[in-house]
Amino acid sequence: MADIWWKAHPHDLHRLADRVSSVYVERSHVDRDENAVVVINKRETVRVPAAMVAVMLLGPGTRITHGAVNLLADSGTTVCWVGEQGVRMYAAGLGPSRGAALLNRQAWLVSRTKERLAVARNMYRMRFPGEDVGAATMQQLRGREGARIRKLYQTEARRTGVPWNGRIYKAGDAHAAGDDLNRLLSAANAALYGICHAVITGLGASPGLGFVHTGLATSFVLDIADLYKAEYTIPLAFDLAQQGHTEERDARLGLRDRIARDKLLGRIVHDVKALLGPEGTDMPDAEANELWDERAGTVQGGVNWAGSEGAPVAAGVSDPGMADEHLAIIGPEFTQDTSSP
Repeated sequence: MADIWWKAHPHDLHRLADRVSSVYVERSHVDRDENAVVVINKRETVRVPAAMVAVMLLGPGTRITHGAVNLLADSGTTVCWVGEQGVRMYAAGLGPSRGAALLNRQAWLVSRTKERLAVARNMYRMRFPGEDVGAATMQQLRGREGARIRKLYQTEARRTGVPWNGRIYKAGDAHAAGDDLNRLLSAANAALYGICHAVITGLGASPGLGFVHTGLATSFVLDIADLYKAEYTIPLAFDLAQQGHTEERDARLGLRDRIARDKLLGRIVHDVKALLGPEGTDMPDAEANELWDERAGTVQGGVNWAGSEGAPVAAGVSDPGMADEHLAIIGPEFTQDTSSP
């Protein structure tokens, strides 16, 4: 790899005891050095063994080489191009070596009424800690959630002194309807959707297979984002309105700062896995190139089955897995060059 003059002293990510689910990179150069991805900025140089990472999130001020993308794809690592701290989801690329265990599990759960209801109840249980929702219907849960959010709006209005006249939202144009507070709520929610979308895509789940929401390509994104609105976007919107900050950018940057402070990315990873994974077990790490069979369930893929009953093992790249650890590599703020006239 060609030397970069401002490269800092390197350290290796593989010194961590556990693998990481996500690496967020901002204001850095991403390159390839043999079988490692190297993240370089003026503060530090970090070698990232690609097979250890499930998703790499590329934030503003980041550039990446073709060689680095090639290695990440070969390792089955998802690459997402996102806004600051993931508050926008722009694009994603997925390598060919990613197992589908989490996606298959999600599809299995969402296509069975009993299992789908159980996941939905778990989502509501996270919003009502200490309360029993095990026998509640979806209609009852929606009613309880509506009452909780209405009470929260009123509480935040009293705390900040900002008048609250009800939620106004215009489908298809989140910022066109309502007062400043409603527009701040819409902007903050849109930013929250971005980070949830990036995590779901990075883990290999489907953004469209929702359990509470349905009918949209981002139904599961809305499901996950709803877990955090009461804690993040609603208080943030009232705080900003109280301070007179009413632009969309204010909501986006405010949420970005709170996400970084609380390390929300890692928490979302954990919650998605907990909701979709079998209780008390981990999803399998290894990818499986298999063919569906109506009798046997699955048979070995990558094999010519014409007259052959053997089951040779095909070589492949191991799946990077989905540990809970999240790492952020953020370079220093850019400074303008004032030496030239």
